[in-house]
Amino acid sequence: MEAKENTQPGPGGEIWIPAGALYGPQTARAIENFPISGWPLPRRFLAALGYVKQAAAAAHKNAGRLEADLADAIIAAAAEVVRGELDGHFPVDVFQTGSGTSTNMNANEVIAGRACQILNRPADAVHPNDHVNMAQSSNDVIPTAMQVAAAVALHDELIPALRKLRDALQAKAQQFDHVVKIGRTHLMDAVPIRLGQEFSGYAAQIEASLAALQVAMSALCELPIGATAVGTGLNCPVGFAADVCLFLAEELRLPFCETANHFAAAGARDLAVQASGALRQTALAMGKIASDIRLMGSGPRCGLGELHVPTLQPGSSIMPGKVNPVLCESVIQVACQVVGCDAAVAAGATGGVGSILELNVAMTMIAWNLLTEIQLLSGVTQAFREKCVVGLEANEQRCRQLIEQSLAMITALAPKIGYDRAAEIARRAYASGLTIREVCRREAVLPEAELDDLLDAKKQTGA
Repeated sequence: MEAKENTQPGPGGEIWIPAGALYGPQTARAIENFPISGWPLPRRFLAALGYVKQAAAAAHKNAGRLEADLADAIIAAAAEVVRGELDGHFPVDVFQTGSGTSTNMNANEVIAGRACQILNRPADAVHPNDHVNMAQSSNDVIPTAMQVAAAVALHDELIPALRKLRDALQAKAQQFDHVVKIGRTHLMDAVPIRLGQEFSGYAAQIEASLAALQVAMSALCELPIGATAVGTGLNCPVGFAADVCLFLAEELRLPFCETANHFAAAGARDLAVQASGALRQTALAMGKIASDIRLMGSGPRCGLGELHVPTLQPGSSIMPGKVNPVLCESVIQVACQVVGCDAAVAAGATGGVGSILELNVAMTMIAWNLLTEIQLLSGVTQAFREKCVVGLEANEQRCRQLIEQSLAMITALAPKIGYDRAAEIARRAYASGLTIREVCRREAVLPEAELDDLLDAKKQTGA
């Protein structure tokens, strides 16, 4: 690759930069120093970073702190960052300096370089620090971009997907409300329940997750911009942070505002922890729902077989005709990954690890994991609803069969005949292979009409 030599002095000496690269020496040094994972910052993060740089330039232009032509070029270059047109110029690894200084300077250099091209001026006409980074620090820009990216992703992707999943589960709850099946606790037979009641519980779990995510999204909208290096706002003009937040709120249609306390916003990542916790709650709820559907659909002949799960693809390379609950398995794997990402976020926010005195130093790692959680859950939520939940059907014949065979049906007779006698009848039914109804009839435990009434499974579900 053709290269050009940059002789700008700095730590580490001279550094070579590929021809055509918009970035400068700080980015090149970061590429050299952090050949760790090959993972760049997520697309949504880079877009948010572009919005922050746009907002800053617009604020400075409106206040007369930045010449209009320079500001307009910075805004135009940052817009290209937002649209993803310059992603190839953002190669810095996630696992870098924990403040994200390398990524902030990557953005500053790329935007400055592109702005010079837009202006058709020399490469030093727009300065990465003096112009693009004016009144900012990596210590407030990176967490601001993280929170903007997460709030937008929640608002635009995950929350709408979860609402549709909740509605689909509620629709199944109504569709299955008449289907009575055996309940199970400890994976053992329990008293009857309606399949619709189970699905109403699933819908309620998603509704609770939505409530938690809404709270987290609102909290993320309180931005750290204006803190600069340590929360004091050094070199930040009065009103700058409010202007940036107003720009972001108007562009992204979310209620972004300046944080009430810049010291907490710079020194800790509590809002990321809160959001990640809500995402973990969502993942665990979806994992439980998918696990239940997978179990109820097990079979088709030798499992529970209470649900017909949509057939999507062959399930085995050796067993012809085998079909597996692949979407349920996808959800469960995503749930596991989200739990792992949440653990990384929590560790990164822990005092002595990431949050130390005036600055958290695990910000890019936290941002990557937080945004990965949202991306994974958004994708799997949509697929799970479209390809599994909406196509579920009840196997009513199997549900009736299992209810009649269940020894737990004796529970409804216990108030009439006593717990001990009921337990003895259940033991005899199990030993003989008979149903509870058959044993009670043989032994004339109760009059036939009363027995039938008490063993009415639907009445036992509170219907």
